[in-house]
Amino acid sequence: MSRDLFAQEALAQIPKILTLGDRNPHSPTYGCFDRNFWHYKIIDFPSGMAQEFVFPLTLAHTTSLPENPYYQQPALRDWVSAGIHYAAKSAHKDGSCDDYFPFERAGGAAAFSLLACLESYRRLGLNDQRLLDFFVLRADWLVHHQESGQLTNHQALIVLCLDILSRLLNESRWEGAKAQRIEKVLSWQNPEGWFQEYEGCDPGYHTLTVSCLAWIYDLTPDPRIQEALSSAVQLATEFVHPDGSFGGEYTSRNTYNFFPDGFERVGRWLPDALSINDRFLQGLAKGKAPCYADDHIVGHHTWNYLLAWENFVPQRPALPPRQQGQIWFKNAQILIDRRHNTELYLALNKGGVFKLFRDGALVASDTQFSLQVQQGGKSKNAVGHLVGAYSVAVEVDRIQIQGNLGWAKQKQMTPLNLMILRVVMLTAGRFFPNLIRSLLQKMLIVGKTAAPFRFTRELRWADGQWHLTDTLKAEDWGIIQAAGIGAAQTSIYVVMSRTYQSGQLQPWLDLSDRLQSLSPGQVLEVERQL
Repeated sequence: MSRDLFAQEALAQIPKILTLGDRNPHSPTYGCFDRNFWHYKIIDFPSGMAQEFVFPLTLAHTTSLPENPYYQQPALRDWVSAGIHYAAKSAHKDGSCDDYFPFERAGGAAAFSLLACLESYRRLGLNDQRLLDFFVLRADWLVHHQESGQLTNHQALIVLCLDILSRLLNESRWEGAKAQRIEKVLSWQNPEGWFQEYEGCDPGYHTLTVSCLAWIYDLTPDPRIQEALSSAVQLATEFVHPDGSFGGEYTSRNTYNFFPDGFERVGRWLPDALSINDRFLQGLAKGKAPCYADDHIVGHHTWNYLLAWENFVPQRPALPPRQQGQIWFKNAQILIDRRHNTELYLALNKGGVFKLFRDGALVASDTQFSLQVQQGGKSKNAVGHLVGAYSVAVEVDRIQIQGNLGWAKQKQMTPLNLMILRVVMLTAGRFFPNLIRSLLQKMLIVGKTAAPFRFTRELRWADGQWHLTDTLKAEDWGIIQAAGIGAAQTSIYVVMSRTYQSGQLQPWLDLSDRLQSLSPGQVLEVERQL
């Protein structure tokens, strides 16, 4: 596999990142990478997460490739330095920063941007006591900040920041905090190998946690971290699809994330980890990677791809054969079934959302029933893809999932909602940002409210293929305005989800015309051969 694919994909994003940054030295927002704030002026505060973009620019500046036009460009160095200074300038007095609303004090944004600033400062050999003071201030804030929700990748990221800063300053003041956070990370790893992300297993965010832990292990070898990484790699091995794509809507957070750097680092002492990247690189060459060229999230994969290029292991073993048969991660409630020339990836805890591959190509991506419902004078969306407790039966040649659809989380911002949020955050909310964050998580991310529609999904293996039967029961079909099954429908708010990936080109299965003939209590039945 060509390591240069990682660099080429990443360097293609640099013009976009530079466009997002204010590059005018005489501008009051020089170094700000939130274009909505400094250029469009459509928001009233800059997102601290945007300052993470200094890291991919630093790596572009230091990555020696013949086709890299940014290598050793003095202007790039200046813009990175300005970005770090703006991160310090725009931070709150306690070192924290905001992401989506003022006085949010977002742990993830603070950690991602601190890592970016630290590594950029170190790699460019900068020397500025004001910046060092800012790094210490933010690190101290992160040490004492405990965010709501279980996001293991954030915890690992904070440990990595503290480790890098400790080495930069030759300090040991954060040893206790690092130990506490590592304990939390390890305790949040399931015996199956995956790390908790909100309501379960998301292989995409899992690869980010692996990247952080592998970097930490490089800096401070610890047998417990090595053991955790070995288990995490073994799990990740199973989730690279036969076409080289990774993740999707059957995961807990609906992401197509893939962060390759950790597998290169681990591959130095566990060669099996390299096969994960080799399979992904095959997909990258065929255009199977998702698009993350979004103003808010383009930075994450860009710097991680460039690190994977930097840490690429030249000597690589041959690709091992894939494990055949049923692989059931019972705690994650994800079932992988490989037989003959097919591979099925099925979410038992999400109503049977699945991806099916045949002869190495995607033939079906399915995110369950979706209904547009008129109820109480309001239009609502009932869906089958929310995380929940479903009745499940798994046999060798038959898989059945039963349960209720749930109401999709479709809360939108309005001028009034934004005004209320601003007033709350500018008054009492600024003192309790984690409470506001927790309330928003419950509103937009976690939890399922059952809808009055009962479904059964059954997959049967016969005659060399999967046969799918879906049934849906409603007491009142008259309130349903439209029905269908799509390839990529999700309805919880996750920053890194709802990106485009080529598998989403599959057509929508419209079932609306079949509703007119149904009487109350009757069953809608949909049969397909996959």
